[in-house]
Amino acid sequence: MMAVPVTVAQARERARKRVLQDQRTWAAYGGDEPVLDIVLHPPTERAALDDQAGAIAWVRSWRDVAGADVRWGERRWSRVGTQSVPERCVLQGADAIAYFAGRASGREWLVLRSRAALLRATFDGVLGAGPVVRAAAGSSTDPAVWADPASLHGDTAAALAAAIRTHGLALQRMSEADFSTLVHVVEWLAEHPSSGWRIRQLPIRGIDTKWLEGHRSAVEGLHAAVSGRVSLGLLTAPDRVRVRFLDPELRPGGLTDITAPLEQLAALDVAPSVVFVFENLETVFSMPELPGAVVVHGSGYAAPRLGAIPWIHGARVIYWGDLDSDGFAILHALRLGCPRVASVLMNEETLLAYRDLWVPEPKPAAGTYSRLTANELQALGRIRSEGNVRLEQERIPWEVALPTLLDAVPVPYSR
Repeated sequence: MMAVPVTVAQARERARKRVLQDQRTWAAYGGDEPVLDIVLHPPTERAALDDQAGAIAWVRSWRDVAGADVRWGERRWSRVGTQSVPERCVLQGADAIAYFAGRASGREWLVLRSRAALLRATFDGVLGAGPVVRAAAGSSTDPAVWADPASLHGDTAAALAAAIRTHGLALQRMSEADFSTLVHVVEWLAEHPSSGWRIRQLPIRGIDTKWLEGHRSAVEGLHAAVSGRVSLGLLTAPDRVRVRFLDPELRPGGLTDITAPLEQLAALDVAPSVVFVFENLETVFSMPELPGAVVVHGSGYAAPRLGAIPWIHGARVIYWGDLDSDGFAILHALRLGCPRVASVLMNEETLLAYRDLWVPEPKPAAGTYSRLTANELQALGRIRSEGNVRLEQERIPWEVALPTLLDAVPVPYSR
């Protein structure tokens, strides 16, 4: 099959796709080496004779292209004589590829390239190789701040390059203000290891808890590359867990319902015989008084933290979550810290009894879970085979759920 001549628009689209695919690597490791060599497939003599106007317009379109190395060759045709035609479009270097791809691609690449260069220049100074570059901090597109990655210190240069590649899209999409804040935050954290401060205390304009939550991945990646430390050295909010004491004899200071830091709950002098762990807060509130029992709000994937509470280990732990893949993933994680966990209403029979109440699970968990029982694995398999469905805890009638929960309580505390 005869190849069709490549139009300028088609070549630009190939360049655009190359920019999207490789620009993070170019920014991380340098953009001088990339080459995009596009074979243009000029028309044959017969095709040119069949559509002379089209062939002439195609040649002219390539003659008018700026910013690309268009290489020409001669065709000696018997009927129309010797013709000069474009044969290849060769783009050398990331700048040339991005410029040829179009204004938007060129502008986006310039932002990423210059921000990567500013990071290298800034953190070369932080590492002691010279003063920190500040002159261009307000203009991340200023070529004056470009630096050769080789000027950084060995392993750190490689780590920083890898971090730039990993977080390149986030770096590119940040506003100028957010990127400037990012540079200041990473630099301050690198210079103040294990500060023990809270985010609110950082002396950096524009930093707050929401900002760090939104940009934590980039901050942690760049900080680890520059400092070699995973931890940011900041204090975080304490892990807090909500507990209802169903047995009046167990209530600390007479309190029925408390939310407290994990370490404070761990220090309580209580010895329940059964601990319910529920994902649904309304279910936590609905439980009646019960001798020897407490109920804990599992709060999703926070449930594994419960293994740090000593008095839970001495009790029978009864878990009930949503019948979906996340519910079983949480159960698996809970058992990693609390081996003595029994599940209730987490079986295929319960799932199928309420088929009409299923809803789709938005983001199903796709892992494998070695801590599940055979019955639990069967239920999980059915959930997945039905298209990742969910039976929410609250959909099961309370008059059905409560007797089942109480039947799971060890003697002599059951109904």
